[in-house]
Amino acid sequence: MAAPTRMVSISARPAPLTIDLAQTVVLVIDMQNDFGSPGGMFDRAGIDLSVIQQAVPPSQRVVAAARRVGVPIVYLKMAHRSDLSDAGGPGSPHWFRHQRMAVGQQVTAPDGRSSRILVEGTWNTEILPELAPHPGDIVVSKHRYSGFFETDLDVQLRTLGTRNLIVTGCTTSVCVESTIRDAMFRDYICLLLEDCTGQPAFPDSSFGTHEASLLIIQSMFGWISDSTAFIAVL
Repeated sequence: MAAPTRMVSISARPAPLTIDLAQTVVLVIDMQNDFGSPGGMFDRAGIDLSVIQQAVPPSQRVVAAARRVGVPIVYLKMAHRSDLSDAGGPGSPHWFRHQRMAVGQQVTAPDGRSSRILVEGTWNTEILPELAPHPGDIVVSKHRYSGFFETDLDVQLRTLGTRNLIVTGCTTSVCVESTIRDAMFRDYICLLLEDCTGQPAFPDSSFGTHEASLLIIQSMFGWISDSTAFIAVL
């Protein structure tokens, strides 16, 4: 017997999107201390955390609403091995870009624990407490911008019977857009909730990368909506 469908239609750009909640997952990308908490990597690099912190309350509401109706929650988090062997090594673009962020550096977390920037098993790579995973949620660690690169994310999603991804997290033009592009290449339908994502202004950037990514995603790779519209159909 076929599984029952739970069809809903969501107001979105470039057009309303109809999805089956029975084939849907909420994806929370990189909402972790290094990107959204004082004392994390972004904060230490002088990057304004406010746009990421603004995305936390609507993301909380989306995750809570999804849990209430049985939509699974899958977390991605950026976390390198302690020996940084998965960071690319000297000469690789990933290594080069992250050296200015002091990846791997020993630091003291705000709670007094010894920690390291963007390294697995430390305070820095823990999910923000406001969005902490519940028992039964899935957490996938990654070591590049896309959640699909050398991870088991695709296997986890297909095991759940997933076709649709409700995307939240940070940052819009880097890990969020990278993951959405790779998801689209694998035939997942992606709906990004624009108030549940954020793109800080990096020190060497003055243009609107958040807005540019939203436009690219709605034009070529997925759909754009917001937390209010998604929660309303639940």
